Amino acid sequence: MVDVHPASVLWPESIKGHWKLFLVEGIVLVVLGIGAMLIPVVASLAVAIFLGWLFLVGGIVGAITTLMGRHVPGFWWSLISAAITIVAGLYLVGWPFAGAVSLTVVLAAYLVAEGIASMLFAYEHRRQLPARWGWLFFNGVIDLFLAGIIIWLLPFAAVWGLGIIIGIDFIFGGASLIGMAFAARDA
Repeated sequence: MVDVHPASVLWPESIKGHWKLFLVEGIVLVVLGIGAMLIPVVASLAVAIFLGWLFLVGGIVGAITTLMGRHVPGFWWSLISAAITIVAGLYLVGWPFAGAVSLTVVLAAYLVAEGIASMLFAYEHRRQLPARWGWLFFNGVIDLFLAGIIIWLLPFAAVWGLGIIIGIDFIFGGASLIGMAFAARDA
């Protein structure tokens, strides 16, 4: 017996009913990706500085709340954690170029994990996206390829590489979501 599914059965309502959200997210990612590729050094430094401020503020808030509850179990561990977070924030804000190198290594690890996750996500949706799941899978392959480039070019390309890699990843991820949105809309 041949198992034939109409398109409406293949697309869960949660995807089909929210195709516009996927489209908007895809467009935003493509625009941000283009911006990061046009000015990769600025994008790299912006990421390092932004994360530095997040760590700095988070560490300060963590230290304050830890000191306010100094009789709580785990006080010293919490205080050490806050201090490490503050130091990491100061490092990224004070030396964003060096921070960009460190973040580039973290980005490579992220891209490996994201690439594998994207490929598995695509594989899980191969029945709902028979004509398009390959693009989502290809996005995962691109992530793994970009991770390999980062590792190969370290440390020299870290400052501009971070912005370029983020830009490429955002463009491919956004294009994949745009394709998925249109496929869901037309289903």
